[in-house]
Amino acid sequence: TEFILVVEGAVSTRDNGQFNIIARYQNRPITAMEAVKSAGEKAKYVLAVGTCASYGGISAAAPNPSQCVSVPQFLNREVIRLPGCPSHPDWVTGTIAHLIAFGQPELDELKRPIMFYGITIHDRCTRRSYFDRGIFAVKLGDPECMFKLGCRGPVTRTDCPVRQWNGYVNWPVKDNTPCIGCAAQGFPDGMEPFVRF
Repeated sequence: TEFILVVEGAVSTRDNGQFNIIARYQNRPITAMEAVKSAGEKAKYVLAVGTCASYGGISAAAPNPSQCVSVPQFLNREVIRLPGCPSHPDWVTGTIAHLIAFGQPELDELKRPIMFYGITIHDRCTRRSYFDRGIFAVKLGDPECMFKLGCRGPVTRTDCPVRQWNGYVNWPVKDNTPCIGCAAQGFPDGMEPFVRF
């Protein structure tokens, strides 16, 4: 039978995966590492949901004591990445629906669906006009572009400004917080400090 494997979270590999026990079967602990390997080899499609599953994310951040790796690093096969911390539910359900109805969606070079990760947050940001005119916020709460406060919108590819969160009503920039790049490769280590003053 065909199935889609959806993995949320990085794969802990230290001590043969013993840092992440997800079940017991016939009185034996089953690690997430074992489950992802077994199901990942048989699935028609594999989805890495969230930044940890997609790139390692917070789970693999330094010093990474449980030796976590991303699902694409762990499995020797194509994995569709749906990064975000967390991944937006629409990105997940939309990708699954596309796989079922039409097959694999068009992916970018990092294996992300272009329909959700096709352009940067910066390209659709509601404060983009301030950036274009060189008008920047100097402190949190200012209404202008937060690029100089550390906003990672120019390097983060998602549709957050138009899709939004919390029932489609808000997103970090609308709430006067710079984008911290949670859906970008290299989050969190490569995105720190999250705010510059």
